[in-house]
Amino acid sequence: MSKDAETTDDAPKKKKGGFMKFLLIGLVLIGAGGGGTYAAFATGMIGGAHEEKEDTGPQYVLKGETDPYEIKGEKDTKGGKVVHGSGGSKYRTAYYEFQEEFTSNLAGGVNLVQVSLAASTQKDGRVLMWIHDHELAIRSRILTELASTDMADISSADGKAKLQKRLAAAINEELIAHEGFGGVDNVYFRSLIVQ
Repeated sequence: MSKDAETTDDAPKKKKGGFMKFLLIGLVLIGAGGGGTYAAFATGMIGGAHEEKEDTGPQYVLKGETDPYEIKGEKDTKGGKVVHGSGGSKYRTAYYEFQEEFTSNLAGGVNLVQVSLAASTQKDGRVLMWIHDHELAIRSRILTELASTDMADISSADGKAKLQKRLAAAINEELIAHEGFGGVDNVYFRSLIVQ
């Protein structure tokens, strides 16, 4: 073997591709930074996506103001004009009367209850429209609530008040399930018969 061959084997080898590795690592870091920035914008951590969204649910209607979702025929007051009092709540109250009565056995199966109901809201007319649109589901839910009521619960004034609150909550739960918003403030008995 010659001396030239020996010297080439003992000499340290030069690193090949050092520049390429450096360039590749730089590109990966730039890509990761760009992706992280995009993700931060997309999730709303930075940028305008964190703005508060406008509430698109039913809004309260002040007494004397026009309801933007007024139901046709609601103003029919047989020639008179609606005048809201200055006392009480500052919001107007609108009512939805269920046309048919609700008849159900009470819990225990011995007694029978028949009620005629109306629901009230101080929010805009969409609540009344939604009650009308989903009346079948609401009727079913009200009948379920009535069937789970004991005679003892409905025979006192306190029990009737609790039933009104349960019925209002049941209607709101149905409206939330179907429309995403409730809005019924109270339920009123137009008639109540227990046998």
